[in-house]
Order: sequence, then structure tokens, then C-alpha cells
Amino acid sequence: MKRIIEIMEESIACHREFVGQAGNIKQAAERIVASMKAGGKLLVFGNGGSAADAQHLAAELVGKYRLERKGYAAIALTTDTSILTAIGNDYGYASVFERQVEALAKKGDVLIGISTSGNSENVVRALEKGRGMGTVNISLTGKDGGRVKALSDVNINASSENTARIQECHGLAYHILCELVEQEMTR
Repeated sequence: MKRIIEIMEESIACHREFVGQAGNIKQAAERIVASMKAGGKLLVFGNGGSAADAQHLAAELVGKYRLERKGYAAIALTTDTSILTAIGNDYGYASVFERQVEALAKKGDVLIGISTSGNSENVVRALEKGRGMGTVNISLTGKDGGRVKALSDVNINASSENTARIQECHGLAYHILCELVEQEMTR
């Protein structure tokens, strides 16, 4: 019981600090809405648990979050095993998201790179590629934001060193993003 309560308290403390990211979450939602209203799409990517988060975020926007509405253009770059393994085999794992951004993104689209360390090489390279193409770069990071933060127009950072706590804050952020995007797109 003691350890369970300690973990819950750590999570609550991390979320309390994460409240400071509310402005960044609002900015991110505004950028996503502006892109989608202009015919743009959202491309989301990350590794491990962040890959699952990318899929979850895209699913909420393509399907629905809370409101009955049309689907929104969102793609998780973490889901196509044939693409991932072909790029990984031919170009190396560091290129798996960069190559998809090159193929699928256009100027004004939004990229969301998720990296709890802020330094995932394949996320960095995808954001660099997007920046060169004129995408809007949003990131969800942990720790100090790392290299990913510097490549982001909007960075949402859970400043914890604990990956689980970072991911818990990221989950809150992408649920808020979904709600805000849905509300603004259905007005």
C-alpha cells in the first residue's frame, strides 16, 4: 500500500507542475485547428509507449473523442509495419519517421513528435525534415525537452525524469488537445 500511494502522489505532483503547460496546450490546439481548417493534416509519431500514444491521439481525431462529427485527417506514423521495416532495413531506424514526413507532409501540416527524453533521433530527424518543408512542429517531451524542444513551434513538456510520470502527463495533454480541436472544428 505504501508504494502504491507513493506512486499516486508522484503522479499528482507531476500533474500539478504540468498545469504550467496549459498555455502551450492551448497554442498547440489552435495550430492544429488552423491547419485542419485550411485542409491540412496531423502526423503523429514516437517510440514505444509514445508510439501507442501517437496511435491513440490519431484514433481519437479520425474516429471521435466526445462529439459526433466528421473524421479529421490524422495519421500515426507508427502503425504500418511494412513501411517501418522497409525504411528501417533500407535507411536505418533513425529514418523511419523522417521518410514518412517527406512522403506524406506538406507545408502547413502539423507534426506532433512525442519523446519522453526529448532526444529520440528518429523524432528529431522527422521534425528537422518537417521544418525544412514548412510544417508546424509540436512536441510532447519530458525532462528538459532535449533536442526536440528546439525544433518545435510549440513544446508541451512534462519536466519529470520519470518516464511513466511523463507519459501520464502526455496522456492528459493529448486528451485535452482532442477536446479542444473537436470543440473548435464543430463550431
